[in-house]
Amino acid sequence: MKTREVIIPQGMEILYEKYHYCPGIKVGNTLYISGQVGRDENLQVVEGIEAQFIQTFENVKKVLTAAGATFDDVVEMITYHVTGVNLGNLPDRSASASEQQFTIPHLPLFMKVKDRYFTNQFPTWTGFGISALSTPGLIVEIKCTAILE
Repeated sequence: MKTREVIIPQGMEILYEKYHYCPGIKVGNTLYISGQVGRDENLQVVEGIEAQFIQTFENVKKVLTAAGATFDDVVEMITYHVTGVNLGNLPDRSASASEQQFTIPHLPLFMKVKDRYFTNQFPTWTGFGISALSTPGLIVEIKCTAILE
């Protein structure tokens, strides 16, 4: 039986202690990263679209680093993007309300930010449009699986 190693980066202890989930779990040479969002260490939602995307990737990076991995080790990325007109102060003003319901807003900007982190080895990627995340104001969640050497 493979051993499970819980990965809790510094600053993410509250996720395990209060909310009872692991930022990451390593089983053998596979690292499973829980969905990361654009919150700081005080669990405050980061304001600004690009800033929230960056914080989300930085949170993924924290888990990778704590496990001895990098973005080059990520083999699968699943992203969840809040869609529709319920984005509060974050509307895509270039699209009508009906168009926003069926598209992933800010996808070109998300891809630019993603490409700052995935620069060498690219993972598989599946993206979903959803109506909401766990906390109001969050616009993206990223879940990854990495294979460590």
